[in-house]
Amino acid sequence: MDIATLVGLVGAMGLIVAAMVMGGSLGVFIDVPSILIVFGGATLVALIKFTLGQFLGAGKTAAKAFMFKSVDPNVLIQEIVEVADAARKGGLLSLEDKQVSSPFMQRGMQLLVDGHDPEVVRTLLNKELRLSKGRHESSIKIFEALGDVAPAMGMIGTLIGLVQMLANMSDPKAIGPAMAVALLTTLYGALLASVICLPIADKLKNRNEEEAECGAIVVDGLLAIQAGQNPRVIEQMLKNYLPESKRGTAEA
Repeated sequence: MDIATLVGLVGAMGLIVAAMVMGGSLGVFIDVPSILIVFGGATLVALIKFTLGQFLGAGKTAAKAFMFKSVDPNVLIQEIVEVADAARKGGLLSLEDKQVSSPFMQRGMQLLVDGHDPEVVRTLLNKELRLSKGRHESSIKIFEALGDVAPAMGMIGTLIGLVQMLANMSDPKAIGPAMAVALLTTLYGALLASVICLPIADKLKNRNEEEAECGAIVVDGLLAIQAGQNPRVIEQMLKNYLPESKRGTAEA
């Protein structure tokens, strides 16, 4: 579990709710029409922009913002070096029964065992990475769209509330609920965009970049193994993906 995402989201919402409670009753900040306008409206507008399958898939991808096990590039490089050692001693066919932690690397190793040409291996693996990245980017765009639309729906709700208020100036009892809709929709739109959707979109971008980097390490490593390069040379080559301060730990 990503503690940073959980602490950030829960902490931000907790501070906002605490400020509401300290300023008065929490009930005054709950308005059903405002919730429908912002949350319902933003969801439906996002559906206009994307297919139903893309929209539903975004929920599954969003789980990576909370439940994601980061892969340490150092550990991944060491695992590739171990595979290279095994291949150098027993040949590529010896990799058939070797198990690794990365399913992507496991599929790549099977391509080596099956004897495919290096260009075929490169094409298939890069295509898998590209398609996976594209699916994730689609989900990121959905959360960015929700983040963009939510404040706009809040503004629409504000205008609706102001119209209702101005249309019922003669009725003092109608002014309060109309003003609540006007203000709370703006609040809900800002919360949905700034506290939920846009931060999740940014976190998913980080996850996507991490996966892309690890995928590139695996592809380069497997192609080098197939080419018969020395495991130490492979290790030094893959270390180029790491920051200078972390390159030494891959030798441990």
